[in-house]
Amino acid sequence: MISIYRWMFLGLVIACLVSASPLWARQPETGFLNRTVVVDGVTYKYQVFVPANWSKKVKWPVILFLHGYGEEGADGLLQTEEGLPTAIRNHVDRFPFVVAMPQCHKQDWWTNPAMEAQALKALDQTMQEFKGDPQRVYLTGLSMGGYGTWALGSQNPGRFAALVPICGGIRLPPGRHIVNARDTDESADPYTAIVQKIGKTPVWVFHGGADDTVPVTESRQMVDALKAAGGNVRYTEYPGVKHNSWDKAYSETELPSWLLAHKLALSK
Repeated sequence: MISIYRWMFLGLVIACLVSASPLWARQPETGFLNRTVVVDGVTYKYQVFVPANWSKKVKWPVILFLHGYGEEGADGLLQTEEGLPTAIRNHVDRFPFVVAMPQCHKQDWWTNPAMEAQALKALDQTMQEFKGDPQRVYLTGLSMGGYGTWALGSQNPGRFAALVPICGGIRLPPGRHIVNARDTDESADPYTAIVQKIGKTPVWVFHGGADDTVPVTESRQMVDALKAAGGNVRYTEYPGVKHNSWDKAYSETELPSWLLAHKLALSK
């Protein structure tokens, strides 16, 4: 009788081990994930895209994506509906990156210091949680996020290995005033001032030639200023395309490999 109880006990132990094994072999979360970050007591929702083959055994390239004005809010989701997130869904095999996607609050602007702070904090958390490679961190954004890319990239030299501003600019369109947008210094050439801060950071600029929201001259002037300063710049202008140049830009098959070709030098 004792031997029977022993076999029953052994069977119970084996059953418990089998039922628990999925917990031991649990796969890491991948895809579009919900996350939060706290800055100065304020909680912000953001998204992170994690490739299906993500592994903690290697360091991963990371993209910080800044959405446009139409995706502002606090739901932590709307910013995934345009631009780079759409390109990832359509061609997931092209993007072997972890992507941090913060969300700017309504009636705000990416150049507001509070929005910049939450974007950078989301990037920092993403780097830590998903083993980001400090040498391969990239910044891109569209429209308002294009403005943010120029601003954040110039204010953080040596942080990003490459920048990809899409239909953005430096000066706001004529007659436009946006609450919490950092004022441009009209007493100096703002384009040259930004270029001096960007330095040799590689930049690929995109804009629609018929953009009726953000003048294409914004990108043209930045490209001219970068070239004049000996910067590392590439420019793609889409003739006849209006404000939505981001669908074409993020669909460029060469863009992911162009990003990965650039790495920051190791600090000594």
